[in-house]
Amino acid sequence: MVAAPGENMRVNADRLWATLMDMAKIGPGIAGGNNRQTLTDEDGEGRKLFKTWCEDAGLTIGVDKMGTMFATRPGTDPDALPVYVGSHLDTQPTGGKYDGVLGVLGALEVVRTMNDLGIKTKHPIVVTNWTNEEGARFAPAMLASGVFAGIHTLDYAYDRKDPDGKTFGDELKRIGWLGDEEVGARKMHAYFEYHIEQGPILEAEEKTIGVVTHCQGLWWLEFTLTGREAHTGSTPMNMRVNAGLAMARIMEMVQTVAMENQPGAVGGVGQVFFSPNSRNVLPGKVVFTVDIRSPDKAKLDRMRARIEAEAPGITEPLGVGCSIEAIGHFAPVTFDPTLVTAVRTAAEKLGYSHMDLISGAGHDACWAAKVAPATMVMCPCVGGLSHNEAEDISKEWASAGCDVLFHAVVETAEIVE
Repeated sequence: MVAAPGENMRVNADRLWATLMDMAKIGPGIAGGNNRQTLTDEDGEGRKLFKTWCEDAGLTIGVDKMGTMFATRPGTDPDALPVYVGSHLDTQPTGGKYDGVLGVLGALEVVRTMNDLGIKTKHPIVVTNWTNEEGARFAPAMLASGVFAGIHTLDYAYDRKDPDGKTFGDELKRIGWLGDEEVGARKMHAYFEYHIEQGPILEAEEKTIGVVTHCQGLWWLEFTLTGREAHTGSTPMNMRVNAGLAMARIMEMVQTVAMENQPGAVGGVGQVFFSPNSRNVLPGKVVFTVDIRSPDKAKLDRMRARIEAEAPGITEPLGVGCSIEAIGHFAPVTFDPTLVTAVRTAAEKLGYSHMDLISGAGHDACWAAKVAPATMVMCPCVGGLSHNEAEDISKEWASAGCDVLFHAVVETAEIVE
């Protein structure tokens, strides 16, 4: 017999919060957050702790050739496809304690609560930690889920290099998390991901739950500008080949393009590398990444085309060489209506205020949606602040979203009495 979870079934808020705080002790940042970048020693230590918690909950661990961790709670039907629930444990260099981590440990809390309540489901449930969601060390973002969905090849992923020239493949072996499962061989009945909003809308609207219906599309355009190194004090202004000046003017152009495509468009630059990066030397080379996003595919592609078309008009008069490479992309995503309804219904049943959201950030759910029905649940974050050590949420927000996740997941996995 298949049943729905009762309204009184809630996760253990104190246990969820304690687990978040314990994970935050690994790879502490310098200002209260975390620096647990992918495939670092700290990432390896976090994975080890997560594995221990999963095994204590009776889960069986599998690891694929991208290092993604899958912790399985069996279902009653050996032929039923699993419901996957997860996110990522890696962080930005100056990341917070919740971005990604809440989704992984919230998924673990769902299973722990099922164990507490003696709940059995027809479908297995798989708690998932995707490798390199952030893309901070190895671009592009969402790398492992991208390989899983067939967007990238395994060789492409292994060849990605960090700023120090170390490759993804070598670092995955070094920290001991190279698995033997073929990437993408697993089949999903459904995929859920729980995440902080990373924006200010839920808090401003005083809503506890974000029902995520869509995710913005994205282009990451990596610019390499080539000028001429020269002394900043002794080189006349009219004799400079200033790659830094070209970069600044391109950044202003990106701002203009984004503003002229309102509403529903954003653009900016978050990463810049100057060479030689000396106070009194004009840069001979500047590498930076333009990040543009929109839920409208046509608008997103128009923005990319305009930026690429206008850049030479900026660089050529300055004598600066310019090359552009698209290093990250995903199209706007529409999440599965049935799963979206399951999230919305769970929020209503539990009495939590909620609203529909379009995610402004990319997530592993975007690639999972290519191979299975998928959706997301979001909770507020203070001031909308994320990718920042000051990122903050409340225990109440964390547990409310996890309650909704729990109900949506176990209903989709089908409780068996």
